[in-house]
Amino acid sequence: MTSRRTKLSNWKVQQLLELFIAEVTARRAAERVGVSKDTAALFYRKIRGVIARRLKQETPFAGEVEIDESYFGGSCKGRRG
Repeated sequence: MTSRRTKLSNWKVQQLLELFIAEVTARRAAERVGVSKDTAALFYRKIRGVIARRLKQETPFAGEVEIDESYFGGSCKGRRG
């Protein structure tokens, strides 16, 4: 993976991505990779922004969505019969 618009080396970018996927906090990732905590936090924020933009593009619904009050599965509450 090549890093665009960043001064971080490809190795540091790769390590930060792997730690992000492993759900390591930005502060811990910064310690492990050897960057400042602000750099790691900014990198994590940019990753989340990319994910949010991609999910927004792939959303099957647009505009206002109405959902009824039907329930499927689970147990029925109250007396029956």
